[in-house]
Amino acid sequence: MQLRINEERKELKSHGSAEFPVNVSLEMLSRYERGAFLWHWHPEVELTYVMQGEIDYQVNDVLYHLKAGEGLLGNANTLHTGHMHENQDCLYLSVTFHPRVLGGFENSLIQKKYVDPLIGDPGFSSLHFDGSSIWHGQVLLDLQEIYRCHSRRDRAYALEIILLIGRIWLAVTQNAKISGDSTDLASEKNLDRLRAILSYIHFHYADRITLEDIAAAANICKSECCRFFKKYMKESLFEYLLHYRIEQSLPLLSGQEESITEIAGRSGFSNPCYFAKVFKREMGCSPTEYRSSFL
Repeated sequence: MQLRINEERKELKSHGSAEFPVNVSLEMLSRYERGAFLWHWHPEVELTYVMQGEIDYQVNDVLYHLKAGEGLLGNANTLHTGHMHENQDCLYLSVTFHPRVLGGFENSLIQKKYVDPLIGDPGFSSLHFDGSSIWHGQVLLDLQEIYRCHSRRDRAYALEIILLIGRIWLAVTQNAKISGDSTDLASEKNLDRLRAILSYIHFHYADRITLEDIAAAANICKSECCRFFKKYMKESLFEYLLHYRIEQSLPLLSGQEESITEIAGRSGFSNPCYFAKVFKREMGCSPTEYRSSFL
């Protein structure tokens, strides 16, 4: 499976409901093709707690290696992705919530003083709860309690979850060292630039893409496009494009309707031999061998 996202990389999954804009779920990386979920963003804050295994989790330009018992806060509207660490599976708790859970009604004192300043701070993209500070311990316990409340579904479970989220936010507000200074990537301009590049690749991956096309989508020159992408995505544009094309070929190979040559073309490879070569390098087997695993 893979996340449902639109052309701008916004996740289409419902994170709770209008009445209760909170979503609590257990996730496993092995449920995703290649043990990774794609780059995406959403207007909700996301709390992650690793229950088993490890995960390499990137938020904007910051890469975290999360281990069992550790947690992470990803701010609203940040770009993020996660993948297996050394090919080992990871079971983790995901808690997403809309900021209005904290602020209540529009323009409330809580919203203006304690929510908007953090949500809108371009320098505050994420926070790692790794136990390096004493207050992390309570946050991690509260994340575990959110899971227990959600599992039990007692009569007041929704209220309990809201109170626990509020306590976590209070701890972050009181203890996190947030300078308010914007990093290069955290500026809205650079976030928009990165979204534009990713959106273009993800929408046109099956076409013949040139560097000039991608750079034009982000309104920058070709050399700056390569430098910018490599700096913040930790891989080259060409490498990312190949990874993404192989990713898109996997669901097609799980069926038997199309030939390998047709699937190669639909995935952006004009040469089926080159497709097979890249596939073998990425997946450790040929497209035919991968397809046979579904028979």
